[in-house]
Amino acid sequence: MAGAGASITVRLAYGERGLDVRLPADRTALVQPRYRPGVADPAATLADALRHPVAGPPLREVVRRGQTVAISACDSTRPQPRHLMIPAVLAELADVVRPEDVTILVATGTHRSNTDAELRAMFGDAVVNRVRIVNHDARNDAELVWCGRHGNDVPVWLNRAWVDADVRLTTGFVEPHFFAGFSGGPKLVAPGLAGLQTVLTLHDAARIGDPRATWGITEGNPVHDDVRAIAAATGVDFAFDVILNRDQEIVGAYAGELFAMHRAACAAAKDNAMAPVDAAFDVVLTTNSGFPLDQNLYQAVKGMSAAAKVVKPGGVIVCAAECRDGFPDHGSYREVLTSAPSPEALLERIAARDHTVPDQWQVQVQAAVQAKARVVVHTSYLSADDLRAAHLDHTADVEKTVEEALDAAGEAARVCVLPEGPQTIPYLVD
Repeated sequence: MAGAGASITVRLAYGERGLDVRLPADRTALVQPRYRPGVADPAATLADALRHPVAGPPLREVVRRGQTVAISACDSTRPQPRHLMIPAVLAELADVVRPEDVTILVATGTHRSNTDAELRAMFGDAVVNRVRIVNHDARNDAELVWCGRHGNDVPVWLNRAWVDADVRLTTGFVEPHFFAGFSGGPKLVAPGLAGLQTVLTLHDAARIGDPRATWGITEGNPVHDDVRAIAAATGVDFAFDVILNRDQEIVGAYAGELFAMHRAACAAAKDNAMAPVDAAFDVVLTTNSGFPLDQNLYQAVKGMSAAAKVVKPGGVIVCAAECRDGFPDHGSYREVLTSAPSPEALLERIAARDHTVPDQWQVQVQAAVQAKARVVVHTSYLSADDLRAAHLDHTADVEKTVEEALDAAGEAARVCVLPEGPQTIPYLVD
């Protein structure tokens, strides 16, 4: 195939610098987010959203003097512009709430805590030095409060500081999510601030295995239905989300009553980030949207899942994800992923056991992808042996791997490229 025709150079989102690959022009289909430039004045856009919400009163009318405020925000694996959003919220409340009455809760879910250096990079020194910031710990029972059973019999434990606050405010960003439909909104309550038992139930095999638990679907999605039910039952007083372009710039801001706000943000995100294709592909080249989203293999499953939407059964998925944080080492993801001899055996084990194994939901999605297609990973931090133990193949040369896969599939074979990974979700047109 090499030299058979014109080629194009595609910049893949990989780490912080990107990765350029040359591909055959006549056999390559690019699927990218609909590009929208960042807003000219992010501070003004954010302030306007807080003052003119999608639904409900503006933020200043939600909070009264003397009240305590809890603000939920994404952890370091998400590109939320916290350094812009949180100061906008604090500025809006500057003459209403004292800084010592505000707690920012990092909605880690079951992820690791963020370090002081990471918090300063995420929020800025001014916020870190002025406001109490707490990493949520899903495994610390002393920090959790029982909130009853909600949704489809989900046992709900939430962060005590969140539940005890007079006013609860979520902040996040909205993009398609591989089994919850969309990120942002109610996910900043659960699983973001939930106890381990709650998270495991929300991500059990039956919910994750439901065909409606997928990109872009919220209503009728058993995961998102329960996430919404928990937020509705436990209470969110105000919500604030943004959508971003591929440069992680703000292109829209939405605020107000949680569910109306989130519906509006999801509609905008779907218009930007979901793209129809006419037929499945023999080869799909994907990423996990670069840093910080491709910090580890656990997160890179999202890029693989996006590719799986349009790869032919028995095809090849090539995923470029830097994985500077490895699998990662914390949690049980690596242990569960490497505990069976094949992806099919993993799926059988997960279906047979109850929902008591942390990280099994990511493994379940990954195993389903690997059962459909051969998955080859390009990474700067995991060895071929590491990947082999996880039932993945390794490549040091993305171009060569794509070329070989196309040649093996025949002259009519084509490659679909998702340079931004799950920032664009392709779907087959019926």
